[in-house]
Amino acid sequence: MRELIMVRYGEIYLKGQNRPYFLRLLVKRVNEAARPFGATVWLHDSRLIVSGMDDINACMERIRHVFGVHSVCPAIEMDKGDFDAVMQKAAELMQGKSGTFKVMARRSDKRYPLDSPEINARIGAYVLAHVPGLTVDVKNPEHVLSVEIRDWAYLYATVLPGVGGMPVGSNGKAALLLSGGIDSPVAGYLIAKRGVELVAVHFHSFPYTGERSKEKVLTLAGILSSYACGIKVFVVPFTEIQMAIHEKCPPDHTTLIMRRFMMRIADRIADKEGAQALITGESIGQVASQTMEALVCTDDVASRPVFRPLIGFDKAEITQWAERIGTYETSCLPYEDCCTVFTPRHPVTHPRLERVHAAEQSLTDAEGMIQRAVDGVEIVNT
Repeated sequence: MRELIMVRYGEIYLKGQNRPYFLRLLVKRVNEAARPFGATVWLHDSRLIVSGMDDINACMERIRHVFGVHSVCPAIEMDKGDFDAVMQKAAELMQGKSGTFKVMARRSDKRYPLDSPEINARIGAYVLAHVPGLTVDVKNPEHVLSVEIRDWAYLYATVLPGVGGMPVGSNGKAALLLSGGIDSPVAGYLIAKRGVELVAVHFHSFPYTGERSKEKVLTLAGILSSYACGIKVFVVPFTEIQMAIHEKCPPDHTTLIMRRFMMRIADRIADKEGAQALITGESIGQVASQTMEALVCTDDVASRPVFRPLIGFDKAEITQWAERIGTYETSCLPYEDCCTVFTPRHPVTHPRLERVHAAEQSLTDAEGMIQRAVDGVEIVNT
């Protein structure tokens, strides 16, 4: 008999003949999450089994953050041939609980002498006789005691939800434009949840944005890394470009032109990293640079798709997501990023692309500035 973790997956069940590919990747990602705890991970009969961990609760919490995991269960593996011992262990798992319960048996081993209804009845009766304060409710129980008969008997009474989605790396790679605000970390999380590997691009305007601002963004990237299996962050020196835009371009167009340069630089980093798309945290109409016309002007310089998973969210919905994934408090730290430096008093809300092109003509060394920014990138692995 031993303690282990059972990991269940959800959407991968629907993948048909491609399911083995997704399962191999999920096993790899769960193994990466469990390795620091000394655990071993393997796939057995439609379940991932994790054993040998030195801290089962910490290991479960880490695995719950792995995209593709539907739920995790602390379970007992024991000899299925000794049914008396199975019933005794079932009663031990239910000790201290009160209210209603039911037993849910699954018998994968069809040669087992008891079928699922018999297992339910016998274990349920034993628990009722040995655990005071419990009654049976098969329709809406407060507690569910699960018994799975496979090569061994597996018992568990606690199911913790995972984050769901698809294993990271199963659906390509994208570059996330990561600021220190609330929105972009949530955008990265939602795209990574669909199996997309992330790299992050952050624009740093020293001395207008200091080391604390950069550390804040790296902390956000670290939080995302716990879900996205590690993120490489490209910290781009942006001061020269931002100052040139501020000095030479029409004031009402500076934010929009700044966004266009960010997209150009992120595009080049995406080329080097083999990323097929860009990700931003924009929500339509939230600020002046996120109107329909402004987004068209921004996308004009991108050579690949731009994913905006928050495009139809309002700020309250985005904030709820940030709280849920654990980035909100860090995003609220009062350290400015370059998006809030030199903000014009009256930014253009309905820009015309021809006017934007004309405004950028004053930046005669645009290509040189972009190349110097790319060459000066600092890479941080989180």
